[in-house]
Amino acid sequence: MKIPSISAYSCFLILICSLVSSWGQQTETDLYTQYELLAPEAQSFRIIFEVSATTTGAQYYWNTLRKGSAHKVNGVIDLYTGKPLLWEVVRGEDAQKNGFSEAVLDTDYLQIKLARPVPEGGQARMRIDKTYHDASSYYSEQNTLVFSRSLGIKRNSIVLPLGYELTSCNYPSQVQLTDDARIKVSFMNRGPEAVPLVIKARRLPQNISIKLAQEEQYVPGTATGWDDSKARLGFTFSERAYQDRDIVYFLQQPETHSFRLYHDYTEKRLGMDRYLNVVRTGSKASNPSALLLDTGEDLKVETLKGDKIAERGIIIDEEISPNTEVVVIWFDPVNTGESKRLRISETYTDPNRYLIFKDQLVWDRSFGRNRNTVVLPSGWFLTTNSIPAVIGQNDDGLTMLHFENDRPDNIDVFIKAQRKN
Repeated sequence: MKIPSISAYSCFLILICSLVSSWGQQTETDLYTQYELLAPEAQSFRIIFEVSATTTGAQYYWNTLRKGSAHKVNGVIDLYTGKPLLWEVVRGEDAQKNGFSEAVLDTDYLQIKLARPVPEGGQARMRIDKTYHDASSYYSEQNTLVFSRSLGIKRNSIVLPLGYELTSCNYPSQVQLTDDARIKVSFMNRGPEAVPLVIKARRLPQNISIKLAQEEQYVPGTATGWDDSKARLGFTFSERAYQDRDIVYFLQQPETHSFRLYHDYTEKRLGMDRYLNVVRTGSKASNPSALLLDTGEDLKVETLKGDKIAERGIIIDEEISPNTEVVVIWFDPVNTGESKRLRISETYTDPNRYLIFKDQLVWDRSFGRNRNTVVLPSGWFLTTNSIPAVIGQNDDGLTMLHFENDRPDNIDVFIKAQRKN
């Protein structure tokens, strides 16, 4: 079975793009924006915008420059190679002439020349760095810093100026310290509308500075995940909104207990040349394959079991038994400034978690990633879903459930469906 591209899921808009990729129609995925607020009197903020162009064959990407903001483009980086990309600011008329038929005439666009045409089923990943001056979005009000802006991108973070405390945020968010002791607020927007975000902050007294505590790393217990009778001293977590691991499950007919899946992962660690997928206990993996999304290149895949794991020099975070199974994807080592976006595909069989019970399809599985999609098999309709999801249908009329988890923990997804005939 060939797995459809993630671009097939138009009902999920920004997170999951349209399958249509004809000339002049721009598609994209994995959008993330970080706003770094500069000194309040400047009424300016730096924007770091990461996006993946997905229109097959595209040689340009156009980024809309918001009206009402004075913009300065600092540069654009190709995330695969870490090298700068060529860009220019053009009016809508010129963008249309250059191939972007959706461009609005009285709007400015950042026109970016991609390092390579977007491969079929692949992506062109980039980081756009720009600075906006916008007194209507960022201003001071009675010694209080105010950032008030409608944010249509689904994953965002806002970094306060150094020495400011957060006093108000109107949307459920994570709060963390950056490496240089600034306060960062981040969130995932799970709804269909833009977030009318309002953040307020105040300058701390001059004799107060934000500290980066040097703590021993927190090590969870082995029984319930942690000893819930004690505080998790030294506990850290990654920014959930920035995590870019996606997974899509295509459920086969439940009598098979099988589901085809693919998951996307970005490798950034210097020198890393492999991706390890440890198969869950009770599951069996088959037909693995992998694609380098940046180039469309097929990657070498091995399935190792028991003693063969250690013989190949593979180290995993658990004791290796005769039944331990690892799928290994090999690629060229990551060089300085580079990153690689992988798509790993395989078929899982798990009769304990996916089965028929009293003529009903039952799916009961824990999800650790922040973005997960489940596609029901042909001939079944949804009757039960325990975790809130966005629900729609793909181009083949199959029901899809899209789960977003903005918390740094797992969700236990329980789904039931019945036959249509």
